[in-house]
Amino acid sequence: MTTPRPLVRPARVLAAALAAGTLFATAACSGSDSSASPESDASSTVAERGLAAQTTSPASESPSDLSEEGARNALITPADIEDDWTQVRDPREWRDTLLVGSVDVAAFVDGQSDVQDCQRLVDALFDETLLGKPTGASAVTGFQQGDSPLLYQVAAYDKAELDDSMQWLSELPDTCDQFTLTGGDAGERTVQVIETSLPQAGDNRQGLTVTVKGESSGDPVTLSLDVAAVQMGADAITVTNGGLDGADHDTTSAAVEQGTQRLQEVLAGRTPSPTPSGIN
Repeated sequence: MTTPRPLVRPARVLAAALAAGTLFATAACSGSDSSASPESDASSTVAERGLAAQTTSPASESPSDLSEEGARNALITPADIEDDWTQVRDPREWRDTLLVGSVDVAAFVDGQSDVQDCQRLVDALFDETLLGKPTGASAVTGFQQGDSPLLYQVAAYDKAELDDSMQWLSELPDTCDQFTLTGGDAGERTVQVIETSLPQAGDNRQGLTVTVKGESSGDPVTLSLDVAAVQMGADAITVTNGGLDGADHDTTSAAVEQGTQRLQEVLAGRTPSPTPSGIN
């Protein structure tokens, strides 16, 4: 007759007894808070990990790695936009006075609009705040061809603010399709904003053509400007190009295309090679 096997082996009984003793000793030494339990400690740890996961910024929100030197290297050159563009000494002076022929364009677009979004646009046409104030590296350059100026900027921004600025730009053809500027020496001016296409570049892009009609010194004036922005993470390039003879869309496209490539090189840790003349 076969002897029945014990239900629990002696070693397992001993292990269980030791484990029970350890738990009892731990509970006795846990301090005056007798309500604490291993289960509540575990729940607290899980909750803390969950909170940490919620407050940790995702990779897409990481700040820009663009340096001041990198921003300067990413600027376009006259060869990037061809034609007869000449680099100017200090385009930052354009925010105060920008003579195009006999018209001070900076004064011509200096006025007030009843719509805040539209006011923001005209205030930023010839300065470095089209996408808001940069929070990191920034570099700007300017070119002139005949009576047409071109302002070009590379800058790093707060990612969330840059996203909002790109969204603002995309809505301008609807919110500011036509509005009136008042004040200044130019009297009433009519402003129109339409959307234009740009080369497929960067993570996000927006193109506009802004037309301002009015009078200067009693003569009718029409100013046409291309406005373009391309976003790459927390960095962006901006272009403002045009004049009294209209905006050269081909030049705007070339600036966007070549400029995006240069910024990509910089963000990859490389220095862009000089652009050869005669690019296509």
